[in-house]
Amino acid sequence: MKVEIRQTPEAAEAYAVIYTAELTPEVRRAAAVLEGEAPERVVAASDNGRIAVLQPDEIFLVRVEQEKTVIYAEKKSYTSKKRLYELETALGSGFMRISKSALVNLRQLRCVEPALGGLMLLVLKNGCREYISRSYLPAFKRYLGL
Repeated sequence: MKVEIRQTPEAAEAYAVIYTAELTPEVRRAAAVLEGEAPERVVAASDNGRIAVLQPDEIFLVRVEQEKTVIYAEKKSYTSKKRLYELETALGSGFMRISKSALVNLRQLRCVEPALGGLMLLVLKNGCREYISRSYLPAFKRYLGL
């Protein structure tokens, strides 16, 4: 993201204008920081009627399954009432969207395997497996430096 700061004596109060072609999670986080809102650093999720509070580093994968948002931790899965884009914004830069229905914690990757049709399969440290869709593959390859 490019940033330009201009100092002017006419401005009674600091304000920011963001020009963007697309409202990405990075832009939303920047707007939240500028507005003085601290980004969420915990995620509340349901665990059989109880509310579990998860730290971002405990989350391996977030996936939409049958219109429910499911959060996979090391040994358990939880459900969340939040939508995938809301969790993407809340979890921050350590997570990457790999399909329209999945986010992955980049720090929890074990390996990447080639799959049929030019797809790639991610294997996480907890054993979860998820395919990267073709439209998200270029960004993932840039992350890996390929």
